[in-house]
Amino acid sequence: MVNMNHFSEDQETSLKLFVVLTRAIQAIEKQITQNVKGYGLNLTEFGVLELLYHKGEQPIQKIGQKVLLASSSITYVVDKLEEKHYLTRKACPTDRRVTFAVISDSGKQLMDEIFPQHAAAISEIMGGLSVEEKKTATDLIKKLGLYANSLE
Repeated sequence: MVNMNHFSEDQETSLKLFVVLTRAIQAIEKQITQNVKGYGLNLTEFGVLELLYHKGEQPIQKIGQKVLLASSSITYVVDKLEEKHYLTRKACPTDRRVTFAVISDSGKQLMDEIFPQHAAAISEIMGGLSVEEKKTATDLIKKLGLYANSLE
């Protein structure tokens, strides 16, 4: 076991915050994954569908950045969703190198049905905090993320 006595209070608190944030994300993601699995989708498939549902058609090459997925995996996920008839590919009329993913009617129908349930499940999962605490946590975690990004 590491002796924490030689760390400053700031270092010790930062290490603890990192561990607590990581464990919280893992616990939350586990619950969300179980919820989404009930719809016959994995978390990535749901993320792509949710993006297309709320933001409209997207260049396939850009989807990975928006749903935190490696670009090498996007084609596979898009293929799977296309096999399930939840999306289609559409060529860009102005640039042959670009292909868009477009949510299909059956994809829209699925999301119309499951998204309200998903939103309720997220609310339940996040139920350990009051609305005010969620707002405060959101602001603080966003501030932390923006600062970490600025270090690059």
